[in-house]
Amino acid sequence: MSDPPKHRILVVDDDAAIRDSFARLVQSFGHEVETASDGIEALGKLPLDIDFVLLDAEMPGLDGFEVAQRIRGMTEYAHLPIVMVTGLTRPEDRRRALEVGINDFINKPVERDELWLRMKWLLELKTTHDRLRAHEAELELVIERKTRALRAALDEMIQARRLVHEAQMDTIRRLTIAAEFKDPDTAGHIERIGLYSEVMARKLGLSPGEVETLRHAATMHDVGKIATPDRVLLKPGKLDDDEWVVMQSHASVGGDMLAGSMSPELQMGEMIARTHHEKWDGSGYPAALAGDAIPVESRICAIVDFYDALTMDRPYRAAVPFDEVLEIMRGMGGTHFDPDLLDTFFEVFDDIRKVQTTHS
Repeated sequence: MSDPPKHRILVVDDDAAIRDSFARLVQSFGHEVETASDGIEALGKLPLDIDFVLLDAEMPGLDGFEVAQRIRGMTEYAHLPIVMVTGLTRPEDRRRALEVGINDFINKPVERDELWLRMKWLLELKTTHDRLRAHEAELELVIERKTRALRAALDEMIQARRLVHEAQMDTIRRLTIAAEFKDPDTAGHIERIGLYSEVMARKLGLSPGEVETLRHAATMHDVGKIATPDRVLLKPGKLDDDEWVVMQSHASVGGDMLAGSMSPELQMGEMIARTHHEKWDGSGYPAALAGDAIPVESRICAIVDFYDALTMDRPYRAAVPFDEVLEIMRGMGGTHFDPDLLDTFFEVFDDIRKVQTTHS
């Protein structure tokens, strides 16, 4: 059977004979002893890993009550056992002792067995508390280490997602750049459509993430024209019926090109590519969708696409002045365009015009 653990006991008494007597008694219990002749010395010896304070009540200078109160005022000694040795018996003295943080009392003269029992249970309580604090400190350290590891893993994951997102954006840029090889005018048009859509989306109160996604996705609305033959795409005159069928196919072709991606931008790009030529009254292509069946992002794109297409030079006609285009568009609300979104377009037209001027 293992020996009971040794503790360091601080015996505080201004009477040397009593102090030495208590010291010998405590040592007989198997503990180490530190002594102090007054309150100041007692407070100064607390950092010596003191486990228990045996404190005289009546001392000159700082009495036992004041010493106990100061000990309890220091956070690191909040659970240090303090037993007061006193001849005081008045209820108010004992009440004051409890108020300043005394754990227990021993009346003079002190009986050995009584002192041993009082010390035993208070030291066991302190040992349990110290172990709990040590465990909590160890647990906090483990949690801190795991938190650091988790943060490092999250940082890596965020960086990986950022790289994936940048790769997706690079794919979108390359798709739009590919259009420039077919038609330099279309390349500028593509960039402006994204910026116009962003202006309208902000006005409509879409979230910053939705605005950003739409800005990138709208640039892919005409990506299907990559597959449109030059003889149709760049024809200087009006398209015949067969050529018009070929031109219309760019919506479905663009949707097919972008289909199946996990990227939100490419998913929205597919939707816009397929449906940006649908009309509010159902007379558009390729699916003859009508009204709210047309995604709102496509309805936005349809308006800004129409405006920009008419105000830019094309192989088969010169650009139409923007004020004339606006007049044409005013009569198309409820037929070609969502009337509410068309109103929004006119509300933000000054910003649309700024984009057009700076990205012409």
